[in-house]
Amino acid sequence: MLSRVALSSALTKQGLGKPLLGARWVQTGAASPASSSVPTTQESPERDLVNFPRPVRLEYPAKVRYGFIPETWFEFFYKKTGVTGPYAFGVGLLTFLCSKEIYVMEHEYYTGISLAIMSVVAVKKLGPVLAKFADKQIDDIEHQWKENRESTVRMYEEGIENEKQEQWRAEGQNLLFQAKKDNIGLQLEAVYRERLMEVFGEVKRRLDYQVERQNIERRIAQKHMVAWVLQNVLKSITPQQEKESLQKCILDLKNLAKA
Repeated sequence: MLSRVALSSALTKQGLGKPLLGARWVQTGAASPASSSVPTTQESPERDLVNFPRPVRLEYPAKVRYGFIPETWFEFFYKKTGVTGPYAFGVGLLTFLCSKEIYVMEHEYYTGISLAIMSVVAVKKLGPVLAKFADKQIDDIEHQWKENRESTVRMYEEGIENEKQEQWRAEGQNLLFQAKKDNIGLQLEAVYRERLMEVFGEVKRRLDYQVERQNIERRIAQKHMVAWVLQNVLKSITPQQEKESLQKCILDLKNLAKA
């Protein structure tokens, strides 16, 4: 216990107040109202955070004097007795214990002094080296944790960006669906117009057939009528009339030849 106190004292005086052997000494104390970063929105409105703030876990141990006396004890005496108060109290208490033989200076007393001197020397010589090694180990662990945290944050950020991109693609799918719907509408319209043209062509073909049929019937009737008229006319002409007509034609040809 004494060696640990001596180590803490030496580190505090040298400004190396970081823990040894990869362990951090922590102490729970009350934080000042100004340094309290606890959001009040999560607290009850009846909670008095000014007079009763949340305790904050300290990263480094509290300051001590002479290796084992807390600084808060001296500050307590300063308010009551001044600067010399704690020293006068310590010397008077030690003198009282020794004079009344409550604390006997036997051989273990000198052994304790020897151990204290050895502890101080060990702290002075080995303390900075061990503190530097332990700080390096802790910094490596913190760096590894920080990298893991940052990699996790990056992974989640990438996931968020991918999700946003997928949402953007989903919005594009809506446009694609609308375009496909329009294309299907155009295809249906084209098929509808094609079928209208088929119906129009079929109706026109049938009407043309009826017109052609009527024309053919009319030509056949006309041809039959002409043949019937010619046949009746030929039947009504006598051989004498035919002969006279032939002579008249020959005479007309002669007159034309002379002219």
